[in-house]
Amino acid sequence: MARLSIHEAADAMRGQVMTGDLGDPGAPGRIIDGAAIDSRAVHGGEVFFAFPGSQVDGHRFVGDALARGAGAAVVNRGRSDGSVGSVRSVGSTATGAVIEVEDTFRALHDLARFIRTRVPEKLVGITGSAGKTTTKELLGAILASRFRVAWTPGNLNNLYGFPLSLLNVPDGTEWMVAEMGMSTPGELRQLSLLGRPDAAVFTVVRPVHLEFFGTVQAIAEAKSEILAGLSPEGFIVANADDPEVARIAQRHGARVVWYGIHSAAADVRARDLQPETGSTGGIGSRFVLEAGGRSQDVRLPLHGLYNVENCLAAAACAWTLGLSLEEIAGAVAAVRPASMRGVVHRAAAGYTLVDDSYNSNPDAVGKALESAGALAGGRRVAVLGDMRELGPEAPRFHREAGERAARLGFSPVVAVGELSRELAAGAQAAGAETVWLPDAAAAADWAAGELRAGDVVLVKASRGVGLDRVVKRLLGNAGDEAGA
Repeated sequence: MARLSIHEAADAMRGQVMTGDLGDPGAPGRIIDGAAIDSRAVHGGEVFFAFPGSQVDGHRFVGDALARGAGAAVVNRGRSDGSVGSVRSVGSTATGAVIEVEDTFRALHDLARFIRTRVPEKLVGITGSAGKTTTKELLGAILASRFRVAWTPGNLNNLYGFPLSLLNVPDGTEWMVAEMGMSTPGELRQLSLLGRPDAAVFTVVRPVHLEFFGTVQAIAEAKSEILAGLSPEGFIVANADDPEVARIAQRHGARVVWYGIHSAAADVRARDLQPETGSTGGIGSRFVLEAGGRSQDVRLPLHGLYNVENCLAAAACAWTLGLSLEEIAGAVAAVRPASMRGVVHRAAAGYTLVDDSYNSNPDAVGKALESAGALAGGRRVAVLGDMRELGPEAPRFHREAGERAARLGFSPVVAVGELSRELAAGAQAAGAETVWLPDAAAAADWAAGELRAGDVVLVKASRGVGLDRVVKRLLGNAGDEAGA
């Protein structure tokens, strides 16, 4: 982040320096650089935020953060005396300051808001029900071919992760590519007002978080909150093939750049899509990218034709920022999939494993089944876990997912978790061999004993099910390669 003195940071957070840097507030003083909310992530110079909690209280780890070299620790008022966190016990080994604030969560946001006035120069915010992380990785890679770029690591896209990412943006960053997520109304508005995006990218609106929003239209309204902080000179990149995205994008008044595969309204489009299924060694797709009356052949080394849509979102934003189609295609060709998001592994045991275990929803599981079913191989096996936060319609969504798996030729279909009893019932009714298992541990045991050479195996569920345990069990540590 932009380097700050202890006193600059304290002023931005409306805090008071209690120990470690009690000199003249007008003097340069000690410098902090970066931020952390986990003491184990402190490497030296960061500001550590101690969040209270009923199970894990960050104040207990203030001493550890300072001992590891934190430039400052931010604590709630009355918590700097060492009674929690062993602040005093660190003694002379700690050189960092302790800053007291009324509320450490609010202080995190206050400091992020202050830093945003310095870095990055520009920011792209990406939201949607699916595809955010992949679009972020693609856009970051494309923009990095011309600009100094930073992007949010992993899925740090919530009210804790996004401001933390903002505080860790290096000085001199020209563009930050930020994933912005939400699970409740108002959350995305807060993120947008923190980040103040210069461009807002919408992927798709799908039936996720229905437990909290009730309807797809309500989800779309919550996604539209990303426009709350959009710069007056900013622009919107929107999926012309998604009716809910189209509805919320065109009413804002900002310039909209449309992308799509089917809509005639798309400014940036893809045609002649061709999957690479692994029969010739490659995994991914090829298509022709069109924009501004020009066209360019593109090879996208990401599994699944659905990723072409994510690539179009990134390409539309980059093209609007002045990158040529040739620059876009060159950067895209070098991209690799994010962990647990459609990574294709050639297992040493002879089967093909599609690791899509990061998350799941009805639309995503359908696309994952279609893409895995197109891969070269023999028996199709689906290990599918609960899709969470779907509200009262969850049984129907799970039954339909099971039916779809069976219709696409997956058998056996292994259903994992209580909600997935309906998934198993749907698959069985549609003619597939089915297995129901209570949890990821049982699924890992089943897969390790039942898979055989030639199988194509899809593993997908909501994150809380933990089906990455199945993937780790199957791959182990030797002889497995990610397809490209």
